[in-house]
Amino acid sequence: MRERLYLFDTTLRDGAQTNGVDFTLADKLAIVRMLDDLGIDYVEGGYPGANPTDTQLFSEERKLNATFTAFGMTRRPGRSTSNDPGLAALLEAKAKAICFVAKSWDFHVRVALGITLDENLASIRDSVRAAKAKGREVLLDCEHFFDGYKANPGYALDCAKTAYEEGARWVVLCDTNGGTLPHDVEKIVGEVVRVIPGDHVGIHAHNDTEQAVANSFAAVRAGARQIQGTLNGLGERCGNANLVSIIPTLKLKPEFTERFEIGVSDASLKTLAHVSHELDERLNRAPNRHAPYVGESAFATKAGIHASAIVKDPATYEHVAPAAVGNRRKLLVSDQGGRSNVLAELDRIGLIVDKDDPRVTRLLDEVKARETIGYAYEAADASFELLARRMLGTVPKFFDVSYFDVKVEQRSHNGKGHEVLTTAVVKVKIGDETLISAAEGNGPVNALDVALRKDLGKYQKFIEGLKLTDYRVRILNSGTEAVTRVLIESEDETGEHWTTVGVSSNIIDASFQALMDSIVYKLVRSGATV
Repeated sequence: MRERLYLFDTTLRDGAQTNGVDFTLADKLAIVRMLDDLGIDYVEGGYPGANPTDTQLFSEERKLNATFTAFGMTRRPGRSTSNDPGLAALLEAKAKAICFVAKSWDFHVRVALGITLDENLASIRDSVRAAKAKGREVLLDCEHFFDGYKANPGYALDCAKTAYEEGARWVVLCDTNGGTLPHDVEKIVGEVVRVIPGDHVGIHAHNDTEQAVANSFAAVRAGARQIQGTLNGLGERCGNANLVSIIPTLKLKPEFTERFEIGVSDASLKTLAHVSHELDERLNRAPNRHAPYVGESAFATKAGIHASAIVKDPATYEHVAPAAVGNRRKLLVSDQGGRSNVLAELDRIGLIVDKDDPRVTRLLDEVKARETIGYAYEAADASFELLARRMLGTVPKFFDVSYFDVKVEQRSHNGKGHEVLTTAVVKVKIGDETLISAAEGNGPVNALDVALRKDLGKYQKFIEGLKLTDYRVRILNSGTEAVTRVLIESEDETGEHWTTVGVSSNIIDASFQALMDSIVYKLVRSGATV
């Protein structure tokens, strides 16, 4: 029989310490549900009493399959368990479990806390006992455990043993500074599980040497049976162990899947990419396209020789099936690719062409010629699809833009400051009908976008749900003849995302090209007709 590994998510507590991350109550509730649906065993909601959001989060029962967990400090030195406001807030919180944090490095006990080693042990003992008396499942995060163990192994182990002997379900060994290496983690955890059973030992790794995931697996190999981490590796400084990388490795790599089972089902695993991107969307962050397993580039192949092999057998260059984690294969079309890349991408978008069709060669030549002057089709899948469809004669002429004008004005207010106003005017011809639209925006591109989409006549209903979600500009060379590349990411009412590209010596012209491609792509996808 396979052993059970438990996953503990601290996105909402440790992840909230990420620079620039500030969760609202609505954010926390949505993420809790997302984690519960994924199959996470423990969801740490935050620190009741530390701020109004966390206090409100723990003010009522949350009906979850996961064990909802409150985080806080052990009893403060010099106070009893009945006279400690922080401990009282934890005991009153509507949570099935309490995760206490305590010092396990004698240096920190003496210097940071300014108390004796025995006083620290008494604080651990009393806090675990009080929580157990209230019927809570108890975890103890042994802060700075690995540094503490190296300095004074006996005392670090005493901290862990004290909690375990008082009935803590889990003793979690924390690499708080993130500087411990995998071989040391494996060695030290191996020594700990000789004293405390491994099915009561967890690992909490920080990523300051880019090895938090490796350290988590090292701990599991040594006997730990709980892994703590965060979605997308959120966390203080360099972040925590990334559960989005850990989960598929546990599910898909034989070394682990043959020995262990986790609460994440195969069906839930297929939602992992969506979960990762949904968190970024909620935080208003662009997803890391190079993230393992779930990133847009995780299964992207640019080299033609690689693409040719993948077409024959994906296992030649893919360590797992992309669909298993909710991702997809991308054979990038660029000046580095060949016919295999083009044919594979045409097949993906539903354009069936014979591999010997001369139009394929012409399309590849056109891509390479355009990339020479700055286009980047590997990053703009929608613009490539339109280019391919135009060369194959399958894109209708929906409308023509015969004229556009963008004006930027600065106006003063009687010497009391000034404002910058941007307006755009667009003249569109649809069949025999001419439409003129004007709009204001918070910049020239925004004004042009609003004006262009303000009135497209009979096509307006197709673009009502269209919105721009990202706008990126790159200057490709320097001097007075600099060329600008603009990439625009769009989204529609169905949640589909696509990227378009424009290139010009004029940033407005480059932006206009990308905007036009975005609208035409939406019309093609929506089945609009002339």
